Amino acid sequence: MRNGNSDGYPQGRRAVIGWAFYDWANSAFATTVLAGFFPVFFNEYWSAGVETTTTTARLGLANSIAGVTVAVLAPVLGAIADRGTLRKRLLVFFAFMGALLTCSLSLVAAGAWGAAIALFVFASVGFSGSIVFSDSLLGSVAPANRLDRVSALGYALGYLGGGLLFAVNVWMTLRPQAFGLRDAAQAVRLSFVTVGCWWALFTVPLILFVREPAPPPGRLPGGLVSGAFRELGRTFSHVRRLRTLFLFLLAYWCYIDGVDTIVRMAVDYGLSIGLVRDDLIVALLVTQFVGFPAALLFGRIGDRFGARRGIFAALGVYLLVTAWAALMQTRTEFFALAVAIGLVQGGIQALSRSYYARMLPAGRQAEFFGFYNMIGKFAAVIGPLLIGGSGLLARRLGAEPLAATRIGITSIALLFVVGGSLLRMVDEDRARLEALSLFGAGRSGNAADS
Repeated sequence: MRNGNSDGYPQGRRAVIGWAFYDWANSAFATTVLAGFFPVFFNEYWSAGVETTTTTARLGLANSIAGVTVAVLAPVLGAIADRGTLRKRLLVFFAFMGALLTCSLSLVAAGAWGAAIALFVFASVGFSGSIVFSDSLLGSVAPANRLDRVSALGYALGYLGGGLLFAVNVWMTLRPQAFGLRDAAQAVRLSFVTVGCWWALFTVPLILFVREPAPPPGRLPGGLVSGAFRELGRTFSHVRRLRTLFLFLLAYWCYIDGVDTIVRMAVDYGLSIGLVRDDLIVALLVTQFVGFPAALLFGRIGDRFGARRGIFAALGVYLLVTAWAALMQTRTEFFALAVAIGLVQGGIQALSRSYYARMLPAGRQAEFFGFYNMIGKFAAVIGPLLIGGSGLLARRLGAEPLAATRIGITSIALLFVVGGSLLRMVDEDRARLEALSLFGAGRSGNAADS
């Protein structure tokens, strides 16, 4: 190890905890805003009186705009961060930007769906942009033989932290008078503020305990931005030549689209088929608390059986969930689906992150994780549009609104099938050999092991 720490971690255990706590911090946005209250509030408050298929299409558009923006920015930001050792500073910038804009959602008036989308898009950019840099720091706090476990720890803390705040927010909306609030709408507004404050507060451990890793020598000359663009062009070329890495990114592009789409559209889908808002919110809370131990378990699965096998297991569950969701009728079924998703959601995310980290050339984590997050966000563009677009098309072809909504949800299964098929062709050892061949012995493998 670099500094000979007796605990085996390059920066010590405090850095691991500080890094993992950023998942605890940002998951409040993922849970309360992305998956929970924003879809409900958008449907019932900012787009009140609008047909459900139109509301779903608008929500899909909002998620897609955010995804495109992050997808365009992520690799460029990663290249800039690697050149200038700015990963921590850019992470903090995007995190606090997202936190501030999340608080600002509380100020949007009823019916102002355009303003709600605008703030939501930029808050989502802050959320996703910060994750580019937190992911890129994984290899600097964990050695290669503990990547699965540390990555899973982050997701587990994310589920626990996001779930705890979400539980308080749900309680506020179900019993607003107990908190001195007028009604559920005021409780939701206050929830947006609590998310922003939570996010900012729990970013502090990462700021205090995680050190910025120094970039390796051999960077292209030039200014920070112009040199980063040249570096980015070179990285595009490298991705094309690292064929196994490129194949994994294609697989990830497909299957994580389905995962993210389910997270972002589940509540809207439940509302569209006639389920009660409060039941849907509680079901999301169940997902969070099931996800906490399940993510830790998947870290162990990755250690024992390999990350790739763990991802395949999760994809099988997601295929069953998609088929079941298309036929779902009752609240009991929705709760059962929430448990099933909680068992695999954090696991597939954690193992994908650690599996990818093992294949990266040393010293280029931010750039290559920029590509990783770019792929994920471009995929999130397809999923919501696929659901909204196929539902609108079915409606125009004469389907009833409920039938059109169910047709839309079935489209997600295709993404899991294609992603799994591509993943079968990925070999981690071959990926490392390709990186070794391209970059040399001193520039391949995980940074923590160099």
